[in-house]
Amino acid sequence: MPLKTVNAWKNLPADERGAAVALGNFDGVHRGHQQVIAQAAKAALADKTPLGVITFDPHPRRLFRPTEPAFKLMTHGQQARALGGLGVDLLYLLPFDFEMASFSDREFVEKVLVEGLGVKHVAAGFDISFGRGRSGSADLLKTYGDEYGFTVSIAEPVASRDGDKFSSTGVRDALRNGEPDQAARILGRPFAIEGVVRRGQQLGRQLGFPTANVEVEDYVVPKLGVYATRTRLPDGREVPGVANLGNNPTTGMVETRLETWLFDFDEDLYGQIIETDLIAFLRPELKFDSLELMIEQIHRDEQAARAIVAPGF
Repeated sequence: MPLKTVNAWKNLPADERGAAVALGNFDGVHRGHQQVIAQAAKAALADKTPLGVITFDPHPRRLFRPTEPAFKLMTHGQQARALGGLGVDLLYLLPFDFEMASFSDREFVEKVLVEGLGVKHVAAGFDISFGRGRSGSADLLKTYGDEYGFTVSIAEPVASRDGDKFSSTGVRDALRNGEPDQAARILGRPFAIEGVVRRGQQLGRQLGFPTANVEVEDYVVPKLGVYATRTRLPDGREVPGVANLGNNPTTGMVETRLETWLFDFDEDLYGQIIETDLIAFLRPELKFDSLELMIEQIHRDEQAARAIVAPGF
C-alpha cells in the first residue's frame, strides 16, 4: 500500500496503530538510517504488522536551538518519497512541541509509543536518545520494551569501507566542504534541493542561459559555488545542467539560492516544483569584474558539467 503520513499520536484509529516502527529523526534517510528501517521491516514481516517510521516535526533541534543555521537535508516530501521507496507503510510525523519535549524517557515510551501508537516492535540506532534531557538510551529502550510488551532491535553503526560512519552530520560536513560525491556515498543517492521555481532578474535568459531559481530555505547550505546537476521535473523527466549555488555577488546580492541552467531545455517552469541533484562541485562562487568575464566562465562551467552529467552531448 502507498505510504500514509500520520501527524498525530493521540486517539488514532486501529489501522494507524500496532506497527513495527523505526524511531529517529531520519533526516536524509541515509544508509545508516536504512539499516534501522531494515530491522523494523524484518520485524514487520515476521509479525505481519505494518512498517512504520517515527520522526518529528519540527526537528527537536529547531525547538531547542531556534537561532541555529539551517541544517535540514531534505523536505518532508523528499523524506516521504525516500521512505516509501523502502516499503514504509506509515510515516508518523509527530508534532514535537513543548508537551512532548517535557516527557521523561518513560513518559515518552508509555504515552507516545505504547498508549498512542500501540507499537509492536521498535528499531533504533545504537546512539538513540529520547525523553527530556535526552535521558533515554538504547539499553533503556530495551528495558522498557520488556516492561511494556514490545520487542526492540538496535542497529549497530554502519560505515564505509574506509571506516567513515554513515551519519547526517557526515553528510552535512561533506556538503559544506564541497564534496557532494562523499555526501552521496553516505546517503546512497545524490543530495538534492527541492523547491518552487521563482522568477528572478531574468538576466540569465537575456544572456543566453536561462536559469530555474529555487530558494535554499531550510536546507543545510552546501559550499557556495558551481555544480554539475541533474534536475527532476514534475512530469518525471530528468535534465542535466549546471547550477550556481550562492548570492550572486556579480549581479546583485540575493538570499542564497540555486540557479540551474537546464541544458537544451526551454520550457516555462515558473511556479512548478523541481528537485535538483548536486552531482559534482566544479568551482567556488566568484565575483567577476564584468559580465563578459562572467559569461566566458559560465560557458567553461557548461563544458565541465556536460562532461560529467551529459557526456557525448
